[in-house]
Amino acid sequence: MGISSLAQETMCYIGQYLVFRDAEEVINNLTGARVNAKQIERVCHKYGQWIEDADNAVIENQVYKEYEPDKADELHYVSVDGAMYLTREESWKESKLGRIYQPKDIVQVSPKRTELTASTYVTHLGDYKEFITKMNYHLENLNSLVFIADGARWIWKWVEQYYPESVQIVDYYHCKEHLCEFAKLYYKDEKQRYKWIDTLSEMMITKGIDPVIAALEKLPEQRKTTGKRTKLINYYRRNKDRMQYHQYIEKELLIGSGAIESAHKDVLQQRLKLSGQRWTMEGFQQMAQLRVVYKSKQEHRIKQLCQNAA
Repeated sequence: MGISSLAQETMCYIGQYLVFRDAEEVINNLTGARVNAKQIERVCHKYGQWIEDADNAVIENQVYKEYEPDKADELHYVSVDGAMYLTREESWKESKLGRIYQPKDIVQVSPKRTELTASTYVTHLGDYKEFITKMNYHLENLNSLVFIADGARWIWKWVEQYYPESVQIVDYYHCKEHLCEFAKLYYKDEKQRYKWIDTLSEMMITKGIDPVIAALEKLPEQRKTTGKRTKLINYYRRNKDRMQYHQYIEKELLIGSGAIESAHKDVLQQRLKLSGQRWTMEGFQQMAQLRVVYKSKQEHRIKQLCQNAA
């Protein structure tokens, strides 16, 4: 490339952090270099693709990440979710994001706020099957897993197939959100609605989902909400083993998936979903890989690639 390894490394770091035009200004002002936005863009996409290729090569060889025995036995939380991004080829396309972290990485920063100090991220734009293979690389050799996610069927089918011994939790707030949506249709009086929601939400926390299902079944029938009630009950029944929140709380486990929701904003949307942005699918995945590498604190991978390429 005719660019030093340090310069390439700088371009990758600033380019995955700022839009390329702003990255050009920052790099040139701080270093006195004369790089342009197009150069930064090319470098970022090149290294993002090298990371993608390296990860895929490992997966194709059916190699899984190795851990020290003590680390492998420690509890790890796993959360996955998807968000939509605008692409040139297929308009809005879902990118999956996975976050793997440990209880010891959760730090109390204020009485009402915690912060995760370390996480491993995995991302893929498109088919969930390819995303799953990337996740399995990190998870296969871990022995104590707790999955927290929404009710998406593909997630739980994957978990049941590959990690049947894991603890599986449907995000409590997602579970409650479904209840609130039904209550808004069923109860026109706000006070009555909120009282009912509070009562059943407390049931979820203290007794699990079974008494909530029973309460829904006992509601006087309304023609306009019968279908909605049946759908909600079926959803709760289908996932009831993942909604026993009182048992998870007793075991001091998390019951919410806020970690993955905040990760979408911090890891991907902050750089890849800005006003007016529309990516090629290949370009999105390349930049997403760069974001994931830095947010996972694996910048040594970029450093090594830059040194090899220079």
